[in-house]
Amino acid sequence: MPQSASPAKDVLVLGAGIVGVSIALHLQKRGKTVLLVDRRAPGEETSHGNAGLIERASVIPYGCPRDIATLLKYATNRSADVRFRWTFLPTLLPWIARFWFESSSRRLRRAAVDMLPLIERSVVEHRELMDEAGILSKARHSGWIEAYRTEKAFAAAKLAARALDEFGIRYEFLGPPDLAAREPHLAGRFAGAVHWLDPATVADPGGLVKDYAGLFVRKGGEILKADATTLVQDKNGWSIRANGGVVHAREAVVALGPWSDAIYGRLGYRVPLAVKRGYHVHIEPAGEAVLNHPIVDAERGYLLAPMTKGIRLTTGIEFASRDEAPTPVQIDQTEPHARTIFPLGRRVEATPWMGARPCLPDMRPIIGPAPRHRGLWFAFGHNHHGLTLGPATGRLLAEMMTGETPFADPSPYVMSRFG
Repeated sequence: MPQSASPAKDVLVLGAGIVGVSIALHLQKRGKTVLLVDRRAPGEETSHGNAGLIERASVIPYGCPRDIATLLKYATNRSADVRFRWTFLPTLLPWIARFWFESSSRRLRRAAVDMLPLIERSVVEHRELMDEAGILSKARHSGWIEAYRTEKAFAAAKLAARALDEFGIRYEFLGPPDLAAREPHLAGRFAGAVHWLDPATVADPGGLVKDYAGLFVRKGGEILKADATTLVQDKNGWSIRANGGVVHAREAVVALGPWSDAIYGRLGYRVPLAVKRGYHVHIEPAGEAVLNHPIVDAERGYLLAPMTKGIRLTTGIEFASRDEAPTPVQIDQTEPHARTIFPLGRRVEATPWMGARPCLPDMRPIIGPAPRHRGLWFAFGHNHHGLTLGPATGRLLAEMMTGETPFADPSPYVMSRFG
C-alpha cells in the first residue's frame, strides 16, 4: 500500500497558473495549509503567453460578431483575428452556436454586469499581491493603445468607447500627432487611436506568476510537481499520486485551465469548454527604437507589447483541438504588418510559443463548488482574462471556501448553470 508523500493538507490546489497560484495565496492568508500541484513550474502554461494586460477596461466580454460579413470573413479564414482548423469545425459548431446566442446585445450586457465586480477589482487585487511580494515596481500604469488605420474604424471605436462611460472607464482619443507624441517610433498611417488608461501591464506575465508563487513558498506554502489529473476522492477528502506515494487533503480546487476537463469529465460533469489557441514570438527592437505601451493594430489583428525578452508579437485566436500540433500561420500573417509600423530586428525564438485559453460560451468563468462532490471546487474558464482576473478569482473562491461573505455575488459563476 503506498504511503502518504507528505502530511495531509487542508487544500490541494491543482494548477499553478495565475488562477491557481492566486487561490493558493488567498487560502494561505486565511490560515489554510495548501499544496499547489502542477506538472510544470508555476506560470509556464497558459499564463506564460499573453499580452501582459491587467485589463480593467474590458468591461464588455469578447462576444461573437453578429453581422454576416464578419462571420463569413472569420469562417473562411480571411482575417488574422480568427482562424479555424476546418477538421475541427464540426466538433466546435455546438459551442459556436451557443456563443453566438449568448452574444446578443441583451445577453452580452448581462454578461458585462455579471463580470463587472471581478473586472473592477482586477488591478487592485494584483497591486495587493504585488505589494506583498515586493514587486510593485513591475506594474506599469500607463495603459495600452488601440490604433485604427481608417477614419471609419476609428469613428466606430470612439462610439464603442463612449458606451463604456457608465462604467467609469477612463480613455483618451488620440489623433495622429498625439499618437506620435506617445509613441515616437511608431510608423504607419493611423487615423487615430484609443488610449485605455485604467489597465496595468507587466513585462513578463509568466515571471509575475513565479513571483506570486515565490511569495506563497516564503509564507510556508509547498509546491509539488505531479500529475494533477490523478485526483481521486477518498474517505477523508481528496488525494493525488505523487513521488510513489499519495498526498491527501480535505478539499481540492481544480484550476487547470484548458485541462480542467480531465477531472470534471471523469466525475460526470458536462461543461461546454472550448479552447482558443494563441501564439506569440519575441522580436528584437531595431536600433534604439522603444515601444512605450502595448499597441493593438486593430484592423490587422495583432498586438505588439514591450516585454523583458523584446517586443512580443501576439496573435488573435485559433479554434483548434487543444492538443493538435501548432500552426503559427497568424504570426506569419501579421509579422510583415508589424514591421511596417515599428522598427523590428530578428526573432528572439526560432519557434513561436503556443498556448490555449479556456473559454466558456456564456463568457463567464466557473468559480465555486462542485454540485455533487463534497470538498471539491472549480475555478477555470476565464476566457481571455486569466491574468486579469486571477487574483480577484483567488479572493472570491477563498472567501467562499472559508465561509466569509464574498466580495462579489458568486451566483453567475456556478457550475450548475450548465446542467
